[in-house]
Amino acid sequence: MKRLRIGKAHVEVWANAHQLINRAAELFAETARQVVAEHDSFAVALSGGTTPRALYEMLAGEVYAPQIPWEEMLVFWSDERCVPPEADESNYRMAYEAMLARVPVPVNQIHRMRGEDEPEQAARDYEKLLQEKLGNPPRFDLILLGMGEDGHTASLFPNSPALHDTEHLVAAPYVEKLKAHRLTMTLVTINAARNVTFLATGEAKAATLRAVLEGEKDARRYPSQLVEPTGGELIWLVDEAAASRLTI
Repeated sequence: MKRLRIGKAHVEVWANAHQLINRAAELFAETARQVVAEHDSFAVALSGGTTPRALYEMLAGEVYAPQIPWEEMLVFWSDERCVPPEADESNYRMAYEAMLARVPVPVNQIHRMRGEDEPEQAARDYEKLLQEKLGNPPRFDLILLGMGEDGHTASLFPNSPALHDTEHLVAAPYVEKLKAHRLTMTLVTINAARNVTFLATGEAKAATLRAVLEGEKDARRYPSQLVEPTGGELIWLVDEAAASRLTI
């Protein structure tokens, strides 16, 4: 494993995806225990994707599950597709099946985005929920994020008007390349977090990762560049394939 400091980001380069996921699980468990010891509860925002699914499965497994204070956890999502919770595409369904159905998080502490509702109303309702549970702006203890090959994160895609939304905690942008609306936390919410952890694996993301971490600021093209928690920690966990084009 290699540790790098690039700007405000702490970058850890792991040999492969399995080692990366194990490290992510270790960090998740450590952060949850520390935060609960200090504040009695742990507020986390989950993300969708293949690598997060593997993380959730590991967290619910026999090694890490006993280490985590599940009953003190408040669970949210950083973004969601505009589909019902039972849909195959649902980020909620993925996280529920991979982890939440297997661990003792109280049901009333699991707060999904209502992808089945009218998008703008769903965004306003989730914003209100965040304010009620975590304040305004809400300060998450941990937000998990991925990065797409196009540089998007959560559902903040290149050239999205949501990138410049400083009024709202949650937005419902129409994503032209997907021909669909998405629900997403805005940068106001993401950058208020105490800890933000990116997971990025695979050679297909190598060029984008270099652009995001080492390139000139081009936030409309690479939204992940805009994630810079104010007063919080930013960690990138990447495998050697994803890091193969970094020059540092």
